[in-house]
Amino acid sequence: MADIEVLLPKMGESVAEATITSWLKNVGDTIEEDEPIVEIATDKVDSEVPSPASGVIKQILFNEGDVVPVGAVFAIIGSAGDAYSPVSTPAQDSIQPVSEVKVEEALLAPISANGNGAGIPKTSDAGKFYSPLVRSIAETEGISLNELEAITGSGQEGRVTKKDILAYLDNRGAAPAVNVQVAKPVEEKVDVKPKTAAASEGVATQVHKAPPVPIGPNDEIIEMDRMRKMIADHMVMSTHVSPHVTSFVEADVTNIVLWREKNKKSFFEKTGEKLTFTPIFIEAVVKALQDFPMVNTMLNGKDIVVKKDINVGMATALPTGNLIVPVIHNADQYNMVGLAKKVNKLADLARTNKLSPDDIQGGTYTVSNVGTFGNVMGTPIINQPQSAILALGAIRKKPAVIETPFGDTIGIRHQMFLSHSYDHRIIDGALGGSFVKRVADYLEAFDLERTI
Repeated sequence: MADIEVLLPKMGESVAEATITSWLKNVGDTIEEDEPIVEIATDKVDSEVPSPASGVIKQILFNEGDVVPVGAVFAIIGSAGDAYSPVSTPAQDSIQPVSEVKVEEALLAPISANGNGAGIPKTSDAGKFYSPLVRSIAETEGISLNELEAITGSGQEGRVTKKDILAYLDNRGAAPAVNVQVAKPVEEKVDVKPKTAAASEGVATQVHKAPPVPIGPNDEIIEMDRMRKMIADHMVMSTHVSPHVTSFVEADVTNIVLWREKNKKSFFEKTGEKLTFTPIFIEAVVKALQDFPMVNTMLNGKDIVVKKDINVGMATALPTGNLIVPVIHNADQYNMVGLAKKVNKLADLARTNKLSPDDIQGGTYTVSNVGTFGNVMGTPIINQPQSAILALGAIRKKPAVIETPFGDTIGIRHQMFLSHSYDHRIIDGALGGSFVKRVADYLEAFDLERTI
């Protein structure tokens, strides 16, 4: 059989590269079609790459820990005993300007944390993360850290991508440069004066370093895993980017509790799905987003992007203790049964580490059920670049005032708190508070006689 090149497949919108975490086969091993050949990790999710054909692993072109661009050849499969002659990729054969040829050579070479890009830190003092690929290109082209800091990133969490740095190279030295902002010198003392226009655009004018941590002889040091590092960077970035405000509302969900208890058995018998509270809550959120479309927005510079699709992310705790947010795309197009199926499927894929990159992309609003852990309420951090997030507290029996035609009375009701955090740059208290109140109204108005 002819040699078959194994390419790193496209793994979703905006995913340009992946890190090889573990080879599942070695050179000389036999492999079947669709059998996993390697485990990879992107900045979104971990996954396996299946073999495109049956044969023998003849060559492995990257090591564990190397970063591979999408579309690059990372292994060769052939028949046992066949000699392998290196094959070139289209990117290497194409005619390009001198500057781009140098960049593409850096792109196609194995990139490791200890290899190219050693002169550029992985994470700058300003908290900006640079992938090995970007650091390698910067070093090859002589781009300093200060220049790199000034490039506006279009990737996940504002990261500088290959496209951004190549665009910068094309316009380097031009005035003005495209997509490039000039960073102001860092000052050691805190500037209490009003922010300048550059500062309001997101250019760092102040660098805050974490204080040193005293380590005692009885302390245990645990290195963050890759996902925890990503979560940490994302949370710090979000609080730095968005001024968070949180509004709280308490909702009476007695009707929902009684209806679910009455129908969960028949629901499972008819649909084969477990009926949890999550799809009921998401249904109410979707209705409220339709009533208040300005909550389903994102801020792009000085422009407010109103998202027409309602894609609800559901924060899911993993067995490792980490957190991931799979997304229900077009959640407004599902009925209760459809939402239940989607919620259960995504939760199962998350816990078994089988989510695809597309499963966690494109969210426009996020829901986090902190009540799962017995928490009454929380102050969630916005999942950038979204503008708001809702935390659902634990449902508890409480004495409450019940209004009747014959007067008020005290009764035992099922109550829960809703905590709505939102970006105060584009969502004011009136809108943010009205939205979460509307969610509570939909929950309280749930029909006890509703059919499945």
